[in-house]
Amino acid sequence: MSPPPLQPLTNVRENLLAQSHKLPNLPDLFLTALSICFLFTFSTKSHITTILSSRCPFLSFPINRRRFLKIPAMFHSASNHKNQSLPSRHNFASPQSLSEWLNPRLPSDSFASWGVKPGTKNVHNLWIELSEGETSLADSTPPVRTVQVITVRVIGKDGKFLIESHQELSDGNVRKRGRPLSEKMKPHEDPESAAIRGIREELGSVVIGSEGDFEMSDIVSIDPNSYEMKVEERNSDSYPGLPGCYVMHTLTARVDGLPDGDFCTDELDEYGNSDKKNVKDIAVSVKKHYWTWVSADSV
Repeated sequence: MSPPPLQPLTNVRENLLAQSHKLPNLPDLFLTALSICFLFTFSTKSHITTILSSRCPFLSFPINRRRFLKIPAMFHSASNHKNQSLPSRHNFASPQSLSEWLNPRLPSDSFASWGVKPGTKNVHNLWIELSEGETSLADSTPPVRTVQVITVRVIGKDGKFLIESHQELSDGNVRKRGRPLSEKMKPHEDPESAAIRGIREELGSVVIGSEGDFEMSDIVSIDPNSYEMKVEERNSDSYPGLPGCYVMHTLTARVDGLPDGDFCTDELDEYGNSDKKNVKDIAVSVKKHYWTWVSADSV
């Protein structure tokens, strides 16, 4: 009996090619899985980012919060993220041009109360903030004012915290506070530098006294591990009707030379470094700060 004839090699090759479309090869499967994973992840993160951006239009920060040992490094990282998402700033030539831009975007009764209602500021204050980069305004109705704020929790000898009870303003009105020392941050200013500046401006008349120039590092001790950051969304007390997005940076510090009981300090010229001399004379400024010590449970 003769053996069966061998199948030609060309026929085997043709059969394999004809069936090759039925089984996807490994690289194709890998690329398909990778694409699906990428699309799902990108879609989820984009959705979360969109929600955060819509609630606070000038703020952008990482979804996963991290702790950094160095405060300046943490702040500059967050600042770089924020600056990349900021739209171009509005350039208002004068307080009048700012007023004309705000008028159709705010409730008329609220806008009319600026600088009139006790404890509020006027459009000249907001114009100085914008001109010096302390504040950003979203082009929306109503606009959203975004501010970076440093809050300093000053600890006394007995473990109590210093609270500003109220302020005396240049127009003679009194504004209630009930919070620790707080300052709007300057552009590109890190939290520690802003804290030192705030202590000098608001407590300097008591701490410095008549001694004149000195090193703040000799009397101020800041705990770098106390740094915290959070975002608050609320209407502005200073500018009624204007929604605010406040990026709050908090530090704890000890300051030598403070009185043990309640005391009052003079503001060391709130707009002293401003070159808008004519405007600052019309703006509402802080003249005196009134301080009290409270227990840690009250903060």
